[in-house]
Amino acid sequence: MPKITSIEGRVLYNSRGSKTIEVDIVSDNNFLGRVCAPSGASVGKYEAVSFPNGKPEESLRILKENAEKFVGLDASDLKSVHDTLKSLDNSTNYSGIGGALAFAVTIASMESASKALNQPLFQTLSSEASFKFPYPLGNILGGGAHAGPGTPDIQEILICATGSKTIEEAIETNLLVHKELRKVLQKQDPTFTNGRGDEGGWAPKLDNEKALEASALAIENLGYTLGKEVSLGVDFASSTQWDEEKKMYLYDRAGFENSPEQQIEFAANIIEKYKLIYAEDAVHEEAFADMSELTKKFPNTLVTGDDLTVTNKNILSKAIESKSCNAAILKVNQAGSLFDAMEFADVASKNSVKLITSHRSGESTDSHISHIGLATKSKMLKVGIVGGERVAKLNELLRLSEHDLIRGMVEV
Repeated sequence: MPKITSIEGRVLYNSRGSKTIEVDIVSDNNFLGRVCAPSGASVGKYEAVSFPNGKPEESLRILKENAEKFVGLDASDLKSVHDTLKSLDNSTNYSGIGGALAFAVTIASMESASKALNQPLFQTLSSEASFKFPYPLGNILGGGAHAGPGTPDIQEILICATGSKTIEEAIETNLLVHKELRKVLQKQDPTFTNGRGDEGGWAPKLDNEKALEASALAIENLGYTLGKEVSLGVDFASSTQWDEEKKMYLYDRAGFENSPEQQIEFAANIIEKYKLIYAEDAVHEEAFADMSELTKKFPNTLVTGDDLTVTNKNILSKAIESKSCNAAILKVNQAGSLFDAMEFADVASKNSVKLITSHRSGESTDSHISHIGLATKSKMLKVGIVGGERVAKLNELLRLSEHDLIRGMVEV
Protein backbone atom coordinates (compact mmCIF):
# COMPACT_ATOMS: atom_id res chain seq x y z
CA MET A 1 0.00 0.00 0.00
CA PRO A 2 1.99 3.04 -1.23
CA LYS A 3 1.57 6.04 1.08
CA ILE A 4 1.63 9.64 -0.14
CA THR A 5 4.65 11.33 1.44
CA SER A 6 4.57 14.69 -0.35
CA ILE A 7 2.42 16.78 -2.68
CA GLU A 8 3.22 20.07 -4.37
CA GLY A 9 2.24 22.01 -7.45
CA ARG A 10 3.22 24.78 -9.82
CA VAL A 11 1.68 26.99 -12.51
CA LEU A 12 2.75 26.03 -16.05
CA TYR A 13 1.44 26.61 -19.61
CA ASN A 14 -0.60 24.40 -21.91
CA SER A 15 -0.30 24.00 -25.70
CA ARG A 16 -2.25 27.24 -26.30
CA GLY A 17 0.09 29.20 -24.04
CA SER A 18 -2.55 29.53 -21.31
CA LYS A 19 -1.74 29.06 -17.65
CA THR A 20 -2.56 25.76 -16.00
CA ILE A 21 -1.53 23.76 -12.95
CA GLU A 22 0.82 20.80 -12.57
CA VAL A 23 0.88 18.57 -9.49
CA ASP A 24 3.63 16.28 -8.17
CA ILE A 25 2.74 13.48 -5.77
CA VAL A 26 5.46 11.29 -4.25
CA SER A 27 4.68 7.97 -2.57
CA ASP A 28 6.96 6.19 -0.11
CA ASN A 29 9.51 9.03 -0.54
CA ASN A 30 10.43 7.60 -3.92
CA PHE A 31 7.71 7.25 -6.58
CA LEU A 32 6.79 10.41 -8.46
CA GLY A 33 3.45 10.98 -10.15
CA ARG A 34 3.38 14.20 -12.18
CA VAL A 35 0.34 15.54 -14.03
CA CYS A 36 -0.32 18.80 -15.88
CA ALA A 37 -4.01 19.66 -16.39
CA PRO A 38 -5.41 20.48 -19.87
CA SER A 39 -8.24 22.85 -20.80
CA GLY A 40 -10.85 23.10 -23.55
CA ALA A 41 -11.93 25.89 -25.93
CA SER A 42 -15.35 24.42 -26.72
CA VAL A 43 -16.65 24.06 -23.16
CA GLY A 44 -20.00 22.63 -22.09
CA LYS A 45 -21.94 24.77 -19.62
CA TYR A 46 -22.31 21.85 -17.19
CA GLU A 47 -18.69 20.72 -17.03
CA ALA A 48 -16.38 21.29 -14.07
CA VAL A 49 -14.96 24.78 -13.56
CA SER A 50 -11.23 24.66 -14.31
CA PHE A 51 -10.06 27.21 -11.73
CA PRO A 52 -11.67 29.38 -9.03
CA ASN A 53 -12.32 32.77 -10.64
CA GLY A 54 -10.34 31.51 -13.65
CA LYS A 55 -7.04 31.68 -11.74
CA PRO A 56 -4.66 28.69 -11.56
CA GLU A 57 -2.77 30.54 -8.85
CA GLU A 58 -5.84 30.22 -6.61
CA SER A 59 -5.91 26.43 -7.06
CA LEU A 60 -2.19 26.33 -6.27
CA ARG A 61 -2.74 28.34 -3.08
CA ILE A 62 -5.46 25.94 -1.96
CA LEU A 63 -3.22 22.96 -2.65
CA LYS A 64 -0.32 24.40 -0.64
CA GLU A 65 -2.56 25.27 2.31
CA ASN A 66 -4.03 21.76 2.42
CA ALA A 67 -1.10 19.59 1.36
CA GLU A 68 -0.83 17.83 4.73
CA LYS A 69 -4.37 16.45 4.35
CA PHE A 70 -3.12 14.20 1.55
CA VAL A 71 0.06 13.00 3.27
CA GLY A 72 -0.38 9.46 4.58
CA LEU A 73 -3.21 8.53 2.21
CA ASP A 74 -2.96 5.34 0.17
CA ALA A 75 -1.94 6.66 -3.26
CA SER A 76 -3.78 3.78 -4.97
CA ASP A 77 -7.06 4.50 -3.15
CA LEU A 78 -8.68 6.77 -5.72
CA LYS A 79 -11.83 7.31 -3.68
CA SER A 80 -9.90 8.37 -0.60
CA VAL A 81 -7.96 10.99 -2.56
CA HIS A 82 -11.18 12.14 -4.25
CA ASP A 83 -13.00 12.41 -0.91
CA THR A 84 -10.17 14.51 0.52
CA LEU A 85 -10.53 16.91 -2.41
CA LYS A 86 -14.30 17.05 -1.91
CA SER A 87 -13.79 17.89 1.77
CA LEU A 88 -12.23 21.13 0.51
CA ASP A 89 -15.03 21.88 -1.95
CA ASN A 90 -18.68 20.93 -1.53
CA SER A 91 -19.78 22.44 -4.86
CA THR A 92 -21.10 20.22 -7.64
CA ASN A 93 -18.70 21.64 -10.26
CA TYR A 94 -15.40 22.14 -8.38
CA SER A 95 -15.81 25.90 -8.45
CA GLY A 96 -14.19 26.08 -5.01
CA ILE A 97 -10.84 24.41 -5.77
CA GLY A 98 -10.93 24.01 -9.54
CA GLY A 99 -11.57 20.90 -11.58
CA ALA A 100 -8.04 21.15 -13.01
CA LEU A 101 -6.66 20.64 -9.50
CA ALA A 102 -8.93 17.62 -8.93
CA PHE A 103 -7.80 16.24 -12.31
CA ALA A 104 -4.09 16.65 -11.58
CA VAL A 105 -4.16 15.41 -7.98
CA THR A 106 -6.15 12.23 -8.66
CA ILE A 107 -4.22 11.15 -11.75
CA ALA A 108 -0.84 12.03 -10.20
CA SER A 109 -1.75 9.92 -7.17
CA MET A 110 -2.59 6.92 -9.34
CA GLU A 111 0.56 7.35 -11.42
CA SER A 112 2.65 7.44 -8.26
CA ALA A 113 0.87 4.31 -7.03
CA SER A 114 1.43 2.49 -10.32
CA LYS A 115 5.17 3.15 -10.11
CA ALA A 116 5.24 1.94 -6.50
CA LEU A 117 3.34 -1.20 -7.52
CA ASN A 118 5.66 -1.67 -10.52
CA GLN A 119 2.87 -1.85 -13.07
CA PRO A 120 1.58 0.42 -15.86
CA LEU A 121 -1.10 2.96 -14.99
CA PHE A 122 -3.80 1.24 -17.07
CA GLN A 123 -3.35 -1.90 -14.97
CA THR A 124 -3.59 0.03 -11.70
CA LEU A 125 -6.89 1.54 -12.91
CA SER A 126 -8.51 -1.74 -13.95
CA SER A 127 -8.97 -5.27 -12.68
CA GLU A 128 -9.18 -6.71 -16.21
CA ALA A 129 -6.83 -9.55 -17.14
CA SER A 130 -6.34 -8.39 -20.75
CA PHE A 131 -6.82 -5.22 -22.77
CA LYS A 132 -7.35 -4.08 -26.36
CA PHE A 133 -6.26 -0.87 -28.02
CA PRO A 134 -8.84 1.79 -28.85
CA TYR A 135 -8.66 3.20 -32.38
CA PRO A 136 -6.85 6.56 -32.56
CA LEU A 137 -9.22 9.32 -33.69
CA GLY A 138 -7.59 12.53 -34.88
CA ASN A 139 -8.44 15.94 -36.29
CA ILE A 140 -7.25 16.38 -39.89
CA LEU A 141 -9.13 19.61 -40.65
CA GLY A 142 -10.26 22.18 -38.10
CA GLY A 143 -12.65 25.08 -37.88
CA GLY A 144 -15.05 26.60 -35.37
CA ALA A 145 -13.59 27.44 -31.95
CA HIS A 146 -10.34 25.62 -32.81
CA ALA A 147 -9.34 27.72 -35.84
CA GLY A 148 -9.58 31.25 -37.18
CA PRO A 149 -12.00 33.18 -39.43
CA GLY A 150 -12.51 31.77 -42.91
CA THR A 151 -12.26 28.15 -41.78
CA PRO A 152 -15.36 25.90 -41.67
CA ASP A 153 -18.05 26.37 -39.04
CA ILE A 154 -17.72 22.63 -38.32
CA GLN A 155 -15.14 22.33 -35.55
CA GLU A 156 -13.38 19.10 -36.48
CA ILE A 157 -13.18 16.70 -39.40
CA LEU A 158 -11.61 13.56 -38.00
CA ILE A 159 -9.95 10.42 -39.30
CA CYS A 160 -10.08 6.87 -37.95
CA ALA A 161 -8.30 3.91 -39.55
CA THR A 162 -11.14 1.49 -38.85
CA GLY A 163 -9.66 -1.26 -41.01
CA SER A 164 -6.34 -1.41 -39.18
CA LYS A 165 -5.33 -4.59 -37.39
CA THR A 166 -2.60 -3.10 -35.19
CA ILE A 167 -2.05 0.14 -33.31
CA GLU A 168 1.05 0.79 -35.41
CA GLU A 169 -0.97 0.54 -38.64
CA ALA A 170 -3.75 2.73 -37.26
CA ILE A 171 -1.38 5.55 -36.26
CA GLU A 172 0.60 5.36 -39.53
CA THR A 173 -2.60 5.48 -41.62
CA ASN A 174 -3.86 8.57 -39.79
CA LEU A 175 -0.53 10.29 -40.40
CA LEU A 176 -0.59 9.40 -44.10
CA VAL A 177 -4.09 10.84 -44.57
CA HIS A 178 -3.14 14.03 -42.69
CA LYS A 179 -0.12 14.49 -45.00
CA GLU A 180 -2.12 13.71 -48.13
CA LEU A 181 -4.78 16.23 -47.15
CA ARG A 182 -2.14 18.96 -47.09
CA LYS A 183 -1.27 18.07 -50.71
CA VAL A 184 -4.95 18.21 -51.68
CA LEU A 185 -5.37 21.61 -50.05
CA GLN A 186 -2.20 22.99 -51.64
CA LYS A 187 -3.35 21.84 -55.07
CA GLN A 188 -6.78 23.41 -54.63
CA ASP A 189 -5.33 26.65 -53.23
CA PRO A 190 -1.67 27.42 -54.02
CA THR A 191 -1.80 30.26 -51.45
CA PHE A 192 -2.65 27.85 -48.59
CA THR A 193 -0.20 28.65 -45.80
CA ASN A 194 -0.21 25.19 -44.16
CA GLY A 195 -1.87 26.78 -41.16
CA ARG A 196 -3.18 24.45 -38.46
CA GLY A 197 -5.74 24.75 -35.67
CA ASP A 198 -5.35 24.06 -31.95
CA GLU A 199 -5.22 20.28 -32.38
CA GLY A 200 -3.05 20.04 -35.49
CA GLY A 201 -5.81 19.78 -38.09
CA TRP A 202 -5.26 21.86 -41.23
CA ALA A 203 -7.10 25.21 -41.13
CA PRO A 204 -7.88 26.16 -44.76
CA LYS A 205 -10.23 28.85 -46.01
CA LEU A 206 -13.06 26.52 -47.02
CA ASP A 207 -16.75 26.11 -46.35
CA ASN A 208 -18.07 23.00 -44.62
CA GLU A 209 -18.89 21.03 -47.78
CA LYS A 210 -15.58 21.74 -49.54
CA ALA A 211 -13.68 20.79 -46.39
CA LEU A 212 -15.48 17.44 -46.19
CA GLU A 213 -14.93 16.80 -49.91
CA ALA A 214 -11.20 17.51 -49.58
CA SER A 215 -10.92 15.15 -46.60
CA ALA A 216 -12.68 12.34 -48.48
CA LEU A 217 -10.48 12.94 -51.54
CA ALA A 218 -7.31 12.59 -49.44
CA ILE A 219 -8.49 9.17 -48.27
CA GLU A 220 -9.34 8.04 -51.81
CA ASN A 221 -6.04 9.35 -53.22
CA LEU A 222 -4.23 6.89 -50.97
CA GLY A 223 -6.26 3.97 -52.32
CA TYR A 224 -8.50 3.53 -49.29
CA THR A 225 -12.26 3.04 -49.47
CA LEU A 226 -14.13 5.67 -47.45
CA GLY A 227 -16.02 4.02 -44.61
CA LYS A 228 -14.09 0.76 -44.89
CA GLU A 229 -10.32 0.85 -44.33
CA VAL A 230 -10.52 4.50 -43.30
CA SER A 231 -13.52 6.40 -41.94
CA LEU A 232 -14.34 10.03 -41.35
CA GLY A 233 -15.82 11.56 -38.22
CA VAL A 234 -17.17 15.02 -37.50
CA ASP A 235 -17.32 17.03 -34.30
CA PHE A 236 -20.10 19.49 -35.11
CA ALA A 237 -19.71 21.28 -31.73
CA SER A 238 -23.21 22.57 -32.40
CA SER A 239 -23.56 24.41 -29.10
CA THR A 240 -21.14 27.00 -30.51
CA GLN A 241 -23.66 27.70 -33.31
CA TRP A 242 -26.82 27.58 -31.18
CA ASP A 243 -28.51 30.92 -30.49
CA GLU A 244 -30.81 30.45 -27.51
CA GLU A 245 -32.72 33.65 -28.21
CA LYS A 246 -33.44 32.92 -31.85
CA LYS A 247 -33.71 29.14 -31.29
CA MET A 248 -31.58 28.75 -34.40
CA TYR A 249 -28.15 27.41 -35.34
CA LEU A 250 -26.17 30.31 -36.82
CA TYR A 251 -23.51 29.29 -39.33
CA ASP A 252 -21.93 32.73 -39.64
CA ARG A 253 -18.91 31.68 -41.70
CA ALA A 254 -21.02 29.78 -44.24
CA GLY A 255 -23.81 32.37 -44.14
CA PHE A 256 -26.90 30.30 -43.27
CA GLU A 257 -29.14 29.45 -40.33
CA ASN A 258 -30.73 26.15 -39.33
CA SER A 259 -33.86 25.54 -37.33
CA PRO A 260 -33.64 22.51 -35.01
CA GLU A 261 -35.37 20.41 -37.67
CA GLN A 262 -32.99 21.67 -40.38
CA GLN A 263 -30.00 20.98 -38.13
CA ILE A 264 -31.02 17.33 -37.78
CA GLU A 265 -31.32 17.11 -41.57
CA PHE A 266 -27.99 18.94 -42.02
CA ALA A 267 -26.18 16.48 -39.75
CA ALA A 268 -27.97 13.44 -41.20
CA ASN A 269 -26.99 14.40 -44.75
CA ILE A 270 -23.32 14.65 -43.76
CA ILE A 271 -23.43 11.33 -41.89
CA GLU A 272 -24.96 9.60 -44.92
CA LYS A 273 -22.93 11.23 -47.67
CA TYR A 274 -19.55 10.75 -46.00
CA LYS A 275 -20.34 7.43 -44.29
CA LEU A 276 -19.32 8.81 -40.91
CA ILE A 277 -18.24 6.34 -38.26
CA TYR A 278 -18.40 9.13 -35.68
CA ALA A 279 -20.69 12.14 -35.19
CA GLU A 280 -20.17 14.28 -32.10
CA ASP A 281 -22.53 16.94 -30.73
CA ALA A 282 -24.56 17.19 -33.94
CA VAL A 283 -27.10 19.31 -32.04
CA HIS A 284 -26.74 21.62 -29.04
CA GLU A 285 -25.96 20.46 -25.52
CA GLU A 286 -29.54 20.36 -24.24
CA ALA A 287 -31.25 18.90 -27.32
CA PHE A 288 -31.68 15.37 -25.96
CA ALA A 289 -34.71 14.55 -28.13
CA ASP A 290 -32.98 15.69 -31.33
CA MET A 291 -29.91 13.59 -30.50
CA SER A 292 -32.23 10.65 -29.89
CA GLU A 293 -33.63 11.03 -33.40
CA LEU A 294 -30.14 10.85 -34.92
CA THR A 295 -29.13 7.91 -32.71
CA LYS A 296 -32.17 5.95 -33.85
CA LYS A 297 -31.55 6.77 -37.51
CA PHE A 298 -27.83 5.85 -37.47
CA PRO A 299 -27.28 2.78 -35.24
CA ASN A 300 -23.96 1.98 -36.98
CA THR A 301 -22.49 5.45 -36.38
CA LEU A 302 -21.08 6.47 -33.01
CA VAL A 303 -23.58 9.26 -32.32
CA THR A 304 -21.57 10.81 -29.53
CA GLY A 305 -22.33 13.18 -26.69
CA ASP A 306 -19.64 15.56 -25.49
CA ASP A 307 -21.18 18.90 -24.52
CA LEU A 308 -24.37 16.85 -24.17
CA THR A 309 -23.00 14.55 -21.45
CA VAL A 310 -19.87 16.42 -20.17
CA THR A 311 -18.46 13.30 -18.44
CA ASN A 312 -21.20 13.66 -15.83
CA LYS A 313 -22.80 10.38 -14.73
CA ASN A 314 -26.14 12.02 -13.85
CA ILE A 315 -26.45 13.76 -17.21
CA LEU A 316 -25.35 10.54 -18.94
CA SER A 317 -28.15 8.69 -17.12
CA LYS A 318 -30.62 11.24 -18.53
CA ALA A 319 -29.19 10.70 -22.02
CA ILE A 320 -29.46 6.93 -21.62
CA GLU A 321 -33.08 7.21 -20.50
CA SER A 322 -33.96 9.28 -23.58
CA LYS A 323 -31.71 7.17 -25.87
CA SER A 324 -29.89 10.33 -26.90
CA CYS A 325 -26.54 8.77 -27.80
CA ASN A 326 -24.89 5.41 -28.31
CA ALA A 327 -21.43 6.78 -27.46
CA ALA A 328 -20.01 9.38 -25.10
CA ILE A 329 -16.80 11.34 -24.72
CA LEU A 330 -14.80 10.79 -21.54
CA LYS A 331 -12.76 13.88 -20.65
CA VAL A 332 -11.50 13.63 -17.09
CA ASN A 333 -11.26 17.38 -16.63
CA GLN A 334 -14.91 17.80 -17.61
CA ALA A 335 -15.81 15.66 -14.62
CA GLY A 336 -13.11 17.07 -12.34
CA SER A 337 -11.50 14.12 -10.61
CA LEU A 338 -10.46 10.79 -12.11
CA PHE A 339 -12.81 9.12 -9.62
CA ASP A 340 -15.76 11.04 -11.12
CA ALA A 341 -14.65 10.07 -14.62
CA MET A 342 -14.33 6.38 -13.75
CA GLU A 343 -17.85 6.43 -12.27
CA PHE A 344 -19.06 7.92 -15.56
CA ALA A 345 -17.27 5.14 -17.45
CA ASP A 346 -18.96 2.53 -15.27
CA VAL A 347 -22.44 3.92 -16.01
CA ALA A 348 -21.63 3.97 -19.74
CA SER A 349 -20.33 0.39 -19.71
CA LYS A 350 -23.36 -0.97 -17.85
CA ASN A 351 -25.69 0.65 -20.38
CA SER A 352 -23.83 -0.28 -23.59
CA VAL A 353 -22.77 3.30 -24.30
CA LYS A 354 -19.43 3.20 -26.09
CA LEU A 355 -16.67 5.40 -24.70
CA ILE A 356 -14.29 7.71 -26.52
CA THR A 357 -11.55 8.95 -24.20
CA SER A 358 -10.48 12.41 -25.34
CA HIS A 359 -7.82 15.08 -25.06
CA ARG A 360 -8.61 18.82 -24.87
CA SER A 361 -7.66 21.52 -27.36
CA GLY A 362 -5.32 23.06 -24.76
CA GLU A 363 -3.11 20.08 -23.86
CA SER A 364 0.07 19.13 -22.04
CA THR A 365 2.64 16.57 -23.18
CA ASP A 366 1.33 14.07 -20.59
CA SER A 367 0.20 10.69 -21.92
CA HIS A 368 -2.01 9.48 -19.06
CA ILE A 369 -5.19 9.46 -21.15
CA SER A 370 -3.69 6.69 -23.31
CA HIS A 371 -3.78 4.52 -20.19
CA ILE A 372 -7.24 5.77 -19.19
CA GLY A 373 -8.56 4.84 -22.64
CA LEU A 374 -7.26 1.30 -22.20
CA ALA A 375 -8.54 0.97 -18.64
CA THR A 376 -12.08 2.11 -19.57
CA LYS A 377 -12.30 -0.15 -22.66
CA SER A 378 -12.77 2.92 -24.85
CA LYS A 379 -13.57 2.24 -28.50
CA MET A 380 -11.61 5.26 -29.65
CA LEU A 381 -8.92 7.53 -28.27
CA LYS A 382 -9.39 11.08 -29.52
CA VAL A 383 -5.89 12.50 -29.21
CA GLY A 384 -5.08 14.26 -32.48
CA ILE A 385 -2.49 13.30 -35.09
CA VAL A 386 0.36 15.82 -35.04
CA GLY A 387 1.85 18.29 -32.57
CA GLY A 388 4.10 17.30 -29.68
CA GLU A 389 1.29 17.26 -27.12
CA ARG A 390 -0.77 14.98 -29.42
CA VAL A 391 2.04 12.69 -30.59
CA ALA A 392 2.98 12.11 -26.93
CA LYS A 393 -0.26 10.14 -26.48
CA LEU A 394 0.25 8.16 -29.69
CA ASN A 395 3.87 7.35 -28.84
CA GLU A 396 2.72 6.04 -25.47
CA LEU A 397 0.34 3.66 -27.27
CA LEU A 398 3.28 2.39 -29.31
CA ARG A 399 5.30 1.80 -26.13
CA LEU A 400 2.35 -0.02 -24.61
CA SER A 401 2.15 -2.30 -27.67
CA GLU A 402 5.17 -4.08 -26.14
CA HIS A 403 3.07 -5.08 -23.10
CA ASP A 404 1.79 -8.65 -23.12
CA LEU A 405 -1.52 -7.73 -21.42
CA ILE A 406 -2.65 -5.79 -24.51
CA ARG A 407 -3.78 -7.90 -27.42
CA GLY A 408 -5.02 -6.36 -30.66
CA MET A 409 -7.65 -3.71 -31.35
CA VAL A 410 -11.15 -3.30 -29.97
CA GLU A 411 -14.25 -3.79 -32.10
CA VAL A 412 -15.87 -0.46 -32.92
